[in-house]
Parts: sequence; structure tokens; C-alpha cells
Amino acid sequence: MHPADSLGAARLAVSRAASLADSGIADADRDGLIARAHARSAEFGLDERRLPEYQPLAARALHELVESNRALYRHALPVMETLHAQIANTDSMVLLTDRAGVILHSLGDSEFAAQARRVALAPGESWSELSKGTNAIGTALAEFRPTVIHAGEHFLRANHQLTCSCAPIIGPGGEALGALDVSGDQRGFHKHTMALVRMSAQMIENHLFANHYTDAVLVRFHARPEFVGTLFEGMAAFAPDGSFLGANRSALFQFGLPPDQLMAAGFAGLFGQPVARAVQARGLAAGHLQTLALPSRVQVFARIDYLPSAQRPASPTVPESAATLPPPLARLDTGDARVAAVLRRVHKVSGRDIPILVHGRTGTGKEWLARSIHAASERSEGPFVAVNCAAIPESLIEAELFGYEEGAFTGARRRGSIGKVTQADRGTLFLDEIGDMPLAQQVRLMRVLQERAVTPLGGTRAVAVDVRVICATHRDLKAMIAAGTFREDLYYRINALSVTLPALSERSDLPVLAARILSMQHAEIGPLCPQRVSDEVMARLRAHAWPGNLRQMANVLRTAAIMAEGEDEIRCEHLPEDIAGEIDAPEQPEEIAPPSRATAQGRMRDWEAGLIRQALERHGGNISLAARELGVSRNTIYRRLRGER
Repeated sequence: MHPADSLGAARLAVSRAASLADSGIADADRDGLIARAHARSAEFGLDERRLPEYQPLAARALHELVESNRALYRHALPVMETLHAQIANTDSMVLLTDRAGVILHSLGDSEFAAQARRVALAPGESWSELSKGTNAIGTALAEFRPTVIHAGEHFLRANHQLTCSCAPIIGPGGEALGALDVSGDQRGFHKHTMALVRMSAQMIENHLFANHYTDAVLVRFHARPEFVGTLFEGMAAFAPDGSFLGANRSALFQFGLPPDQLMAAGFAGLFGQPVARAVQARGLAAGHLQTLALPSRVQVFARIDYLPSAQRPASPTVPESAATLPPPLARLDTGDARVAAVLRRVHKVSGRDIPILVHGRTGTGKEWLARSIHAASERSEGPFVAVNCAAIPESLIEAELFGYEEGAFTGARRRGSIGKVTQADRGTLFLDEIGDMPLAQQVRLMRVLQERAVTPLGGTRAVAVDVRVICATHRDLKAMIAAGTFREDLYYRINALSVTLPALSERSDLPVLAARILSMQHAEIGPLCPQRVSDEVMARLRAHAWPGNLRQMANVLRTAAIMAEGEDEIRCEHLPEDIAGEIDAPEQPEEIAPPSRATAQGRMRDWEAGLIRQALERHGGNISLAARELGVSRNTIYRRLRGER
């Protein structure tokens, strides 16, 4: 079903979306926009000294309103979660409204929630200009353009404490479906918030567009092949006979034609060949992109989706929330709700080369998640290359990442090295502890991600690379940006989707994790590996703080499994002595003095040294591989081997 079944409806969709594609907040008309909004507010009879009314819809009425906007709500919710993660801890909140400006859903910092309630920023409240005067939501919907209203620009004085950035969400038919807004304390205003809101609104629009034209010939295209399948791709829908139905903002920008010419041109006029030929060629492309030419003679790369309704499988009866995860991700779903939410979010973008930033403390399983994302993606046949930015000396990280030519520096290999980025070509590059990357290399990495090409150290020729980037960190990158130690442009480049893995002490699935880790030991220890842990050990594992998270527990259980080799289960006596002491700290009899601090530290060093020796034996003395397994830097291993703390 298409809202553009008639020529008039399609023309409206194109003209309104085209006007929105060119709109922005940094234009010469900004002062005029504010003046017009204030004039409308005065005409409505509002008093700027009036306190905001707090009269939200009743729960039943709000539920009915959400149901009437079900498609908008369903497609906006995951995008709102991503946007909220990007602006977390900024005293602000993300809001979704219907076309009249009534708030349907909100996500916000708890610190800002009380202030938000005082100014009626809550589901069920109307933020139309008629109700609240000049404000980002009402004014964006009235002006049909992205809008920032900051502090004293609000009509009501009670709202001068706010800064708000809002973008209308435009449906496939060119109509405003609602609005996406970020509102916060005016002292926290940031110029990049509007860019994030606009990109998020565009993402929602793209989801709605693709979901709407399910029976159409849908062309996803861009002049740069790496942008096909991303937020920036053009999307154009055509009837099976080639008639033009609609296009998203990026497509309209790339076509560069007025509505009437788009209607008249159809598929053949816009892409230089009959629609039937392009649809047939998609089957021969075997997953590769086609090359098409626009009327401007610009060459674009395209993926064409078309499946006639008669060939479509019946719609599943299970709800969308119950969709099955692919096996690589399903293996990580061990029963914790927060982890399951992370897996659902990354699964939604598994078919797209969207950069993912994984937050989490050291040892929480960030690399496990990255490997699973890679294995569940279309790049699974390509390489997965992991780089621990904290484990490479600063003097070598540039050569390690970007490669080098023969003779580039003293000690370089005779034939040079292609570097980790090039090794990951047609696969996934995982940059662990990205926050530890020096600023100079951040600049080079940003250039590589922008240009999709890398020039080795000492070389003059750029080598094209096609990589998906997943980054991970335990650091607060926003704080590092404020301190000048991390580049802001790189942060937004690698952070299209942000997820956070919980600490092990916060997870509810520890018994399942322990069983999973033990099952992994069978391959090494064999049939003599214990099958389970005792109830007493499990109780003690639950009570432990696990500062090293999953990595620490995996090492503890591996050592215990070796100690319990041939036994049915792991018991307390099989646990490493110092770990067992930390988990179970019984009161010492008064006449027996507890171990001294020096003794406890000595035991810890002995245990660490044992783990290091075992890892080195497994990897034939290769310190780099042992460091990667243990999750420490090579320098740490060198220090421990020398007996240093």
C-alpha cells in the first residue's frame, strides 16, 4: 500500500521532503523564525509570565494515542535509546511527540527528571505553540524544519531554563508524523546536539520509508559504496513498471531535480536503464553492488530490493520483540536482561556497516561481543582483526595500525608490513581501549575512516580498505573530549550506535556463565574436566565483587578446573588460595593473626605469575598472544616476569 498512489500525493511527498532536506538552524532566517514564533504565541493570547500548565493525558488516553502512532513509536524507540546513550549524564532527556506536539515517550537522566516535571516535560503533555508558546517542539512542527530554542528564546519565562533541539519526523507521504527532541538544562547547551537529533530523526524516517514500500522496487544508493546500507544512503521507491513513488532526503539531494521532473523521469530517466533490467541484474550481483548513473552523470553504487507480494512468506505471528537472535549473538544471551537488550540492539544493525562503540569495564566481554557481531554480519567470511590500543607502545602504534614500507624506520622488516587496518579489509576491525590511542594517531585514524584508504608509514600510495569498525573503551570519552585528550570528531565517527555491557557483579546470570565457561574448558582439559561447581562454590562466586569481571572469573574457573581434574565438581579447595580467601573471609580466631598485607600481596603475585607461565606455555612463549588472552599489556607481563609489582 502506497500513499503516493496518486501523482498529487507523490508530488507532495517529494516537495515537502526536499524542503526539509535543505533546511537547517544555522541560516540567515533564524532571527525571523524566532520572531514569527513569538508573534504566533502572542496571537494565541499567551502570557509570557504564566507558569506552564501540567495537565497530561490520562493513562488510557495516552495509551490510545500511542497505539494510533504505533509505527512511529515502534521505529523511534530503538533510535531514542541510542540517542539517549550518546547524551547520557548531560542533564537532558529525549522526547518523542505526535504530529500535534503531544509527548508520546521520554528517556532522560534521573537528575533532570524533577526539573522536567516542573516544566511539564512528560508523556501526555502537549508542547504545541498554542499550549507552550515558542519552544523547539511546537516551533519545529509549525515551521516544518529542525529548530533550536535556547534559554530566553522560549516565549514563557518559566522555560528560559531550558535548551531544546528538535527535528520533525517526516513520513513517506511527506507529512509530519511527529517530532524528536532533546531538552535539557540551558547551561548544558552543546552545538552538536542538533546534529545528533537530525541524524536520529533521519534514521527513523529511513526505517519508516523502507517499511512502508515493502512491495515496491526499493533502490538504496550512494556515490560512495561504503555509505550504502548506512544512514546516509539514498532510498528511492518505484512501482514495478518504473513509476516514481517517493524518495528519502539523501536521495532527493543526490537526484537534485524538482518534483515534476522526478515524476516524469521514473526509474529509466533517473538511473539510465529500464527497471526490469536492474531488477534482473540484482540476482546476478550475488550480494555485490550494482553501478548506476544519475541524470547528472554521477556514478552511484546501488542495492536493489524487490520481492513481489505473491512471493513473500507469510508474516510471522510472534511479536517483533520475540525475534530470534542469530546463533553468534544467541550464544551470549545467558539470561541477563541488560545483556539481552544489548544483543537486541546490535542485532538490529547487524546487516549494516554502522560503527559500534562498546562501553564497559575491563573484562566485561567487549571483545566477545565484537567477535559475535562480526560472526553475525555479512562480513563473517572476512577477517576479524583485534587491536588493543593500550597494549601497543606509543612509538609503535602508528606502524602497527597503518603499516609501513621497507626501511621506514630503524628495526623495520625488510619487506615492510601492511598493518592491522589493511589486514581487516572486507572484514571487521576491532579497536579495543580506543581511549588509550594517542592524539596523533586519532587524527590518522579519522582520516582513514573518512577516506576509506590508508597510506603506510614511509609510503606515498594510499591503499583502499573496506572495513567495519567496532570500538570499545572503559574510559569516559566525553570527559576526555572536555580535557582535550580525545578528538570530538572521531568520537562521533565511531559512535553511531553505543551499547554498555554491565559489570559481572551486576549480572543475574552468573550460574549460566559459570557453566558456559566450564564447557569451554572441556576442549583443553578433556573428559576429566569437572562438569559443574558445587553449591558452596556458587554461593561464594555470587558474593565476590569480581573487579576483573568475566576475564577474572574465566581465569579463576580455568585454574580451578585444572586443580579439580578428574573430579565431578569444583569445590572450595580447588579455588586459587587468594581468591578463595577474598570470597570466603571467615573470622579469624583471636589467637591466630591474619596474614600480613605483604603475605597477601605475595600470594597474589605468585598466582599471577602462575597464570602468566601457563599462558606462555600455551602460546609457545609468544608474549603478545599471552597478553591478549590474559587481557593485559605486554609491558605488564615483562614486569611480572622480572618480579616487579
